[in-house]
Amino acid sequence: MNEEELRAVVIGELRPLEGPILLVDYDPDWPQRFAREAERILAALGPAVLQLEHAGSTSVPGLAAKPIIDIVLVVADSTDEDGYVPALEAAGYILRIREPEWYEHRMFREREANVNLHVFSPGCEEVDKMLIFRDWLRENEADRQLYERTKRELVQQKWKFGQEYADAKTAVVEEIVARAGWPRSGPR
Repeated sequence: MNEEELRAVVIGELRPLEGPILLVDYDPDWPQRFAREAERILAALGPAVLQLEHAGSTSVPGLAAKPIIDIVLVVADSTDEDGYVPALEAAGYILRIREPEWYEHRMFREREANVNLHVFSPGCEEVDKMLIFRDWLRENEADRQLYERTKRELVQQKWKFGQEYADAKTAVVEEIVARAGWPRSGPR
């Protein structure tokens, strides 16, 4: 995604990275951090939460990661922002990304707890893909090591925006999810 494309989906100011991307060894506190945030989200949204998952590298024991907890939230309709955005904002999450062209994805930031909250609608194949990737890395040491090596190499480069780093991981992520059996065939 180039800078113009980023500006089209970012809500508010587009902020360049302030320094190098920080990658740290796995922290056994990450699942507890997710659990605290999950409670907070459930308290804010109640039955509007259809699915809530810890995703991303912090959800994979033993994997080095940026110390940002990625959470996947499924609501009835991610485009119905009136149905969930005010409650999440009241709980301290700030809507930062709106991507109508990419699964109607919304992403919130919570800076104190260092969280990225990704919102999708039911049946979104990206949710399935993220969870398949997570589960595969939890079980497959060789691919977990490959992914970590790739990330360690990429953080050595200079990036203007974090999305550039994320995009640079795409090839290895696609390679790994293919080994994990993605795309799945048949009904979900």
